[in-house]
Amino acid sequence: MTGPERDAAGELGGQGDVPAQRDFEDRERILKERAAVVARVRAEPRAAGMKVLAFTVGGEKYAVEVKAVFQVLDASGLFSLPASPPWLLGAVAARTRVVPVLDLQALLGLEGGGMSDLSKIVVISDEGELFGLAVEELIGQEEIDSEGLRRAGEGAIAFFAPDRLAVLNLSRLGAPGSRSG
Repeated sequence: MTGPERDAAGELGGQGDVPAQRDFEDRERILKERAAVVARVRAEPRAAGMKVLAFTVGGEKYAVEVKAVFQVLDASGLFSLPASPPWLLGAVAARTRVVPVLDLQALLGLEGGGMSDLSKIVVISDEGELFGLAVEELIGQEEIDSEGLRRAGEGAIAFFAPDRLAVLNLSRLGAPGSRSG
């Protein structure tokens, strides 16, 4: 065999196999280690969290659980209702339904109120009833670690998160039909 033939034969089946075999074994070992890490990460229990939609009202940060959110609308679609109680700002059409819109500032006893600073309406589905919450600014979806939540008591706020986010107790706000003016 000549030099080039010997080199080609070495690469295909001679001693050239030893480095190639080592590379293959190294790759296999690395892939198995990575797979073990990924499997461990997926198996680690995560703290149960609460997914909420956060927003501001009266300059304070509030939230509702995402599972209760039916739709988010622009406040420009809000129609006022004459002779309505102070906590009822008006109504809005949400997916072919007329939905009452509540003034959280009035319900929570905050200063201000009315429609001047409102930008969005968060439409809530609570026990089959739809009602809207008028908000100043929509912050977005957040996940709160359940271990960091503090119970708030019997009022309209269910929990406080460490960052002063107040999670609303929708059943304590009450269904719109159960309110008296």
